[in-house]
Amino acid sequence: MNAVDRLNVLKTYKLYVGGKFPRSESGRVYEVTAKTSAAGAAGKGKWLANAPLSSRKDARDAVVAARKAFGGWSGATAYNRGQVLYRVAEMLEGRRDQFTREVADAEGLSKSKAAAVVDATIDRWVWYAGWTDKIAQVVGGGNPVAGPFFNLSSPEPTGVVAIVAPQESSFLGLVSVLAPVIATGNTAIVVASENSPLPALSLAEVLATSDVPGGVVNVLSGRTAEIATPLAAHQDVNAIDLAGADEVLAKELEIAAADNLKRVLRPQPVDYAETPGIDRLTAFLETKTVWHPTGSLGASGSSY
Repeated sequence: MNAVDRLNVLKTYKLYVGGKFPRSESGRVYEVTAKTSAAGAAGKGKWLANAPLSSRKDARDAVVAARKAFGGWSGATAYNRGQVLYRVAEMLEGRRDQFTREVADAEGLSKSKAAAVVDATIDRWVWYAGWTDKIAQVVGGGNPVAGPFFNLSSPEPTGVVAIVAPQESSFLGLVSVLAPVIATGNTAIVVASENSPLPALSLAEVLATSDVPGGVVNVLSGRTAEIATPLAAHQDVNAIDLAGADEVLAKELEIAAADNLKRVLRPQPVDYAETPGIDRLTAFLETKTVWHPTGSLGASGSSY
């Protein structure tokens, strides 16, 4: 058969929940189009795909999956989590060309600029992979106390974290807010960029083949407010990152999140191309402090 006679096999994008790729339980989809401006300004271009339009039920299912995965992921060694994050970078490196195309369409960038974004995103995974077994030494340690006690502080993950992904930086921004959450042992539910969800949905395919246990990361696409609102109010979500919420939505989500005292990371101007600090690593960590009495050794009364 002549190559020009064949039909292209169009990709069907799906959600990523609990390590599986379901369609939205609602059966709904919405059109995703390319941005036409080289500067990445809003504008409709060619049709790219029909993305799943997630429902409140999909959001609840993602919370169940994230909670189920939390025990195993938070209980893994920090070194192991670092290996898993590095594996994600390895897999992305092998699919660099695919993500370059998707980022170029999603953000209205030239091929060279999109390639630079993808390279920076891969490097960002490596950067956070290196922090998994080091952050405890920075924010934890032994505390000097007056009395015969050991006093040790150590960081622990907050739990299930909902992430409203950045709207414009659909890949580098997404990874910049997701990677620190899972690097520190939390599990995540990502609400992908509403207008540019395809890089996030493709990233889910990489996560599924990168030793990331099912449920550690769950990816939903659709209307940001429709998905984020039930997540902010959900009693089994421990924290929420409002990186991609506008001012009005952020206020609504903060109010909803207050019901069970969720940790809330408010939206703030961020240049995702800059090297990140450790603020997002510590944003969803709790500090556990343990006191333990020192003991006497032998009749001399010496202690350790």
